Amino acid sequence: MNLLSSLKYLVALHEHQHFGRAAKACHITQPALSNALRALEKEFQVVIVKRDRVYAGLTPEGERVLATAQLMLHEHANLQQDLRSETHLPRGPLCVAAVPTAIPIAARFAAMLQARHAGIQPVVLSMSSAALEQGLEELSVDLALGYTDRMGLRGTRLLAWPQYVEHYFLLRRAARPRTEGGLQMGARIRWKELAGQPLCLLTPEMHNRSIVDAAFTTAGVTVQPAMETNSILTMVLSVLEGNVSSVLPGALVGTVRNYGELEALPLTSPEVRTPIGFMSHSAARPSRALEAALALAQDGAWLRHAAAHSGLLSA
Repeated sequence: MNLLSSLKYLVALHEHQHFGRAAKACHITQPALSNALRALEKEFQVVIVKRDRVYAGLTPEGERVLATAQLMLHEHANLQQDLRSETHLPRGPLCVAAVPTAIPIAARFAAMLQARHAGIQPVVLSMSSAALEQGLEELSVDLALGYTDRMGLRGTRLLAWPQYVEHYFLLRRAARPRTEGGLQMGARIRWKELAGQPLCLLTPEMHNRSIVDAAFTTAGVTVQPAMETNSILTMVLSVLEGNVSSVLPGALVGTVRNYGELEALPLTSPEVRTPIGFMSHSAARPSRALEAALALAQDGAWLRHAAAHSGLLSA
């Protein structure tokens, strides 16, 4: 039995929750995957997989084997990366996940990291907060950019590197579009003044939506959105092409700075401030690529760049 391969199959089964899909992802037949898992059970002398007509989950012992499998495969990937890297030239993939509202900053970060270290291949993924936290826990995500005030909700031991504090804006079509100068910055507007306006907001399961809803509740108003979406691109395009406005954090408003037909108004009463930071698993040894990413995440020039494209967009 190839232990690493069998552990890989176990992780794939947990990820796909289906014998056939897990086998396909591992490029083997379903009987081969089942036989490898039975050999794994024989090796550890425990039942790992709950078996029924379909996949029924892992036993408590199986969950313990899974956690060890994730760590072992993580260390195996780190060793491969170490052996391919030179002293000052880290090489290998790096999975960077971000909540949708932080994707513009994650994209800038990944591009700057790749420019600094050509041997690193960043993979940038947009994930909900829950999926991002699960990815960190299962070591399928190396570095995550999200809401640091949620750390500890899943019990996963995480390390955090603060990046910026997010502020919120009403984005709407400007009364007088301009052809030069880009995005227009309007006067402050209170949250309660948005009541009754047609709004496009993120869908309720998104953490950002809970932040926005809490602000409306504090302001003493209830808002029924005209549109909902889980896509940040849809939020922006709905304002550009339709008759709705949207509530967006500075990191998203910063992506439409060249649009003179749009106006962004800082929201106030209440003052909503959301800390955003990079997070990684505290118990897993960082790869060479992750070490390079963490160095950049703490670099003063990068932090100034991130602040200029988020928050109050002061630059």
